Amino acid sequence: MRVLIKNALASSEAQEAITIKGWVRTRRDNKAFSFLEMNDGSCLASMQCIADVGIPGSEELSKMTTGAAVAITGKLVASQGKGQQWEIHATSIELIGGAPEDYPLQKKRHSPEFLRSISHLRPRANLYGAVFRMRSRLARAVHRFFEEKDFTYVHTPIITASDCEGAGEMFRVTSLDASSDKPQSYANDFFDKATYLTVSGQLEGEAFATALSNVYTFGPTFRAENSNTTRHACEFWMIEPEMAFCDLVEDMDLAEEFVKYLVNDTLKNHEGDLDIFNNFVDKDLVNRLEFVASKPFQRVSYTEAVEILQACGKDFEYPVTWGVNLQSEHERFLTEEHFKCPTTVYDYPKDVKPFYMRINEDNKTVAAMDLLVPGIGEIVGGAQREERLDILQANMKQHGLSEEEYWWYLDLRKYGSCPHAGFGMGFERMLMFVTGMKNIRDVIPFSRTPGSCEF
Repeated sequence: MRVLIKNALASSEAQEAITIKGWVRTRRDNKAFSFLEMNDGSCLASMQCIADVGIPGSEELSKMTTGAAVAITGKLVASQGKGQQWEIHATSIELIGGAPEDYPLQKKRHSPEFLRSISHLRPRANLYGAVFRMRSRLARAVHRFFEEKDFTYVHTPIITASDCEGAGEMFRVTSLDASSDKPQSYANDFFDKATYLTVSGQLEGEAFATALSNVYTFGPTFRAENSNTTRHACEFWMIEPEMAFCDLVEDMDLAEEFVKYLVNDTLKNHEGDLDIFNNFVDKDLVNRLEFVASKPFQRVSYTEAVEILQACGKDFEYPVTWGVNLQSEHERFLTEEHFKCPTTVYDYPKDVKPFYMRINEDNKTVAAMDLLVPGIGEIVGGAQREERLDILQANMKQHGLSEEEYWWYLDLRKYGSCPHAGFGMGFERMLMFVTGMKNIRDVIPFSRTPGSCEF
């Protein structure tokens, strides 16, 4: 029976017979034997195997080049070399799938740009294997956090007729003939109306929160935003909790606790993968994560944040004035230079925020918040939702939204309305934060960006 390399390396004792299967990282030959470094993706570390000339299968050793798939059976014994406790002395070896000389991952280090061009192979590179194992562990931690908090996991639709953000940057879903040059009516479309890939599961999450109290969604979202920055992708994953009988302060409390939980989980359960990020991506990564895990977050109102930015004397690319959205450079200044810690900014101007956010008593700001972290900027965005029917209707009118299209959303305010709040966390941005990776394209298995959808 096959044993994963991660489990073989964690063995508490030697074994007379063990079988591993994986891919050759390197092979070094001697007259009487060969050293094979094997990895199966279950962990960052590889297993060293010694195959003597003459054992069954050794006649094909010359074909077991970097990238080849190989099965090795042998004895698990104490390693004579440095760096690992165990090695395998092979009693038989089998070539399962060869890798010719044009295998692209011959070298140990490749540029991120090159590896993005071969996204189907880059998980085999040590760094990216670590990224995607970290992604899996972080996803488990997300579910564990909400399960421990008694949240209900809700699957919200990917195809929607509602524009949550009101920005119009949505991919249309249609069955109409795209090649036709004749006018076509939505009445002839599959859903009998305009439909899109969702930018958020929030509105549907609110429906369930007003029935089940505490819910969360975790799934893919899409945005047709023509942006090629290192923080934006057209397809990305969002974590979106919604809580009934919850205000903005409680919303911020949960968001900050959530970020700390994920950082702590990364520090405790990285299974060695954090080492490669700290050694080769960001040498200050572990120190920064430990700082975030142990220190309280700073909170500042949007108005105070603007005053800080205006008084700092820094020449920003985008000038700071009250009433405009903060840019990434502003967010990073607050977290990296001014407060030197994660910072939650709250009470944003109502004119730059969506229709569903609760208007504050000053009638100028809304009960919104953004949680900012060093190196990334915004990682969480949330708000208390507008639960007052008449004010929500006025907001929708101001934003040019049809009450007929959002009739079901208005129903939530007609029948048993209550204060409620929630937030969205970009899963990839959180993954960038805990790995130190600088480009969102490098933490998504197959990235979707403007002009790029090859795989």
